[in-house]
Amino acid sequence: MLEIPVIRWGQPYESIDKQPVVHFETGEELAVMHQANAGLIKMDMRKAGKARDILRQFSVEQLCEMCSQAADLYLEGTLPLGNGVQSPQDFCRMQSATTGLPEHMCAANMRKNAYVLRHMKEVLEALTRGLPFDILSNGYGTESRGIMVSYQAQTTVLGMVLPSNSPGVHTLWMPVIPLQFGLVLKPGPQEPWTPYRMFEAFAQAGVPREVFCLYPGGPECGAAVLETCPRAMIFGGTATVDRYKGDPKVQAHGPGFSKILFGDDVVDRWEDYLDLMADSVFVNSGRSCISCSGIWASRHTEAIAEALAKKLGPVAPLPMTDPKSPLAAFTIPGAAQAINDQIDGLVKSPGVTEVTAKYRDGSRIVSKERCDYLRPTVVHCASTEPEIANTEYMFPFVSVVQCEQKDMLRKIGTTLVASCLTNDEKWSRELLDATNIDRLNIGPVKTIQLHWMQPHEGNIIDFLFRNRAFQNSPPPAH
Repeated sequence: MLEIPVIRWGQPYESIDKQPVVHFETGEELAVMHQANAGLIKMDMRKAGKARDILRQFSVEQLCEMCSQAADLYLEGTLPLGNGVQSPQDFCRMQSATTGLPEHMCAANMRKNAYVLRHMKEVLEALTRGLPFDILSNGYGTESRGIMVSYQAQTTVLGMVLPSNSPGVHTLWMPVIPLQFGLVLKPGPQEPWTPYRMFEAFAQAGVPREVFCLYPGGPECGAAVLETCPRAMIFGGTATVDRYKGDPKVQAHGPGFSKILFGDDVVDRWEDYLDLMADSVFVNSGRSCISCSGIWASRHTEAIAEALAKKLGPVAPLPMTDPKSPLAAFTIPGAAQAINDQIDGLVKSPGVTEVTAKYRDGSRIVSKERCDYLRPTVVHCASTEPEIANTEYMFPFVSVVQCEQKDMLRKIGTTLVASCLTNDEKWSRELLDATNIDRLNIGPVKTIQLHWMQPHEGNIIDFLFRNRAFQNSPPPAH
């Protein structure tokens, strides 16, 4: 039996407390995961200061080169895992078997992660806006324009309380090692595979193991990571985001409520953008915060909803091993049924119509012995008033909402990604000024198309460093 230990500053630790990792479809026990606890984490964090000292023995450029080597190892290598080994094919099978994500989607996420690792130097150059890397390492230095600047590290490690739903979130913490901070990872219960494989790939590429901690365990482990790390990220729902709002130590990542907005100058040609809309909703089985959950337009909304429903409504689940498998499974008992029941209640509101019902044979929910699926759902909202007009779920779900262009920015609420289809310069300026939109696309860009040379949900440089004044000689006379 594969046994996966806790990792304490690079050292494997066998715990008395263990939890089985089981296949969501068959119930087969795939591995045994050793469990950390809050006391262990708090004790280990007394040594956190060493991580940055160890990594600053290497230059940022050297660590970026190690990232490039780690990309190949992660994507193609057979790497140690606990008391066994894991090939890339094993990795995809294991990840699929616990998360419910089809194997080909797991492989696609591997390629995405490897791309970011392979291009880490360019990513950091973009995120720092060309700042010389030694300024981040030393804490100060002179810019190309001859001005002294200082960036003070706000921590020695970054803590991560990771989710189970989307392996794509790991791209957020990959720059941490080349930025010379240690990593304290609390893996998601169903998705320990990426953190452990990435840890081993980094180590095989030359990054000292002593700068990593991996703490599988219960919710108390996540709380301990957030409590003891001076900077930490957590992923969760709206309640999680609200809880940590305003806390400078914690960057909370929640639902995206990502949207496509049609400008009045473009909406009459909505059919030209049907594939863009469908992919934004459907790719990765709608399991990303950047998946589109709302399409807003002043007119043609019924026709847009009808066309999307006709395209997506017939989609049904296929086996996880099928290279065309379109839908991820819900592996937590009762989760899909609860969502299904909630949608059934919300579509009864005045002005709401579920359009996909007539395009599928059977129910929205497909129940299996040990898992459930939710089939793509498109609803039409005649106004912005119904609750479902601004709702997000972890499957291909979208509300097509009728709203006047002049009211959109006021009514869409907080939006992680807004893909705005318009050539209207005045409205484009209003979109650029809208503080409730994080990632803004103006033009035919899918919500799921990220540019890795740009920050996602806040620049990690700003989170880990403080820009401050510094002088080591008197300033010019004035």
